[in-house]
Amino acid sequence: MATGDLLLFTDADTEHAPDLIPRAVNAMRERGADLLSVAGAQKMGTFWERVVQPQLFVMLLARYGSTERVSASTRPSEVIANGQCIFVRRDAYDAMGGHGAVRHKVAEDLALAQRFVARGRRIVLVTGLDQLSTRMYTSLGEIVRGWEKNVYAGGRDAAPFGVWGRAAYPALLLAVPLFGLAPPLALVAGLAGLVSANVVVWAALCVACTLMWWGGFYRIVGLPLWYGLVYPLGLALVLYIVGAALARGRRVAWKGRTYLAR
Repeated sequence: MATGDLLLFTDADTEHAPDLIPRAVNAMRERGADLLSVAGAQKMGTFWERVVQPQLFVMLLARYGSTERVSASTRPSEVIANGQCIFVRRDAYDAMGGHGAVRHKVAEDLALAQRFVARGRRIVLVTGLDQLSTRMYTSLGEIVRGWEKNVYAGGRDAAPFGVWGRAAYPALLLAVPLFGLAPPLALVAGLAGLVSANVVVWAALCVACTLMWWGGFYRIVGLPLWYGLVYPLGLALVLYIVGAALARGRRVAWKGRTYLAR
């Protein structure tokens, strides 16, 4: 049992730079944080990791915004923490009931951050690409199972607008990959003569802009630009993950066991 004034919760597969802890502790002191979480670099080694993972990371970014936006929010539904690396003050952690208070949640890191903010505590999310890194999954099967676990049962708890937001969440979740797939599908349909020329032009412009965006993304993260060409494949797999997660509902399968999320 840890007895220090500051606790660090981290995954076993994460890699920490020597300056991670001192920088995090200083940031907590300077910003008056009760909980500080670090968003590190995500290693992606295989084709499927590089095609699917970025799609889901961008969805998270679109949902929550920048780390500063998360850190400034006082609304529980607008905050998030990265369970790969969470620093927390011991007194605040105990006052919140620790992880035991969120043990029934699929995404405990998210639930813990929400609990802190709901009770007036200060959380801070920072980027530490040089301080923290991990490889979440190594195969397509792991990607599907891992994200299927969190994308609905976990994400539903972060839906804004209370019960109405949670009710609409499945439709919104499906809409994201469907919206992204519409232009390339329309372009294919146009080439087959199934839609009008105007639709083909619209679809071609949308696809061109999207290809440029993903090309810029892969350039920034240091991966070959050609991965941007297969973004529709990544979206199709995201749609599959979302559909499978919605079909399971509150039943979550992980590491050979099935749980019922509350």
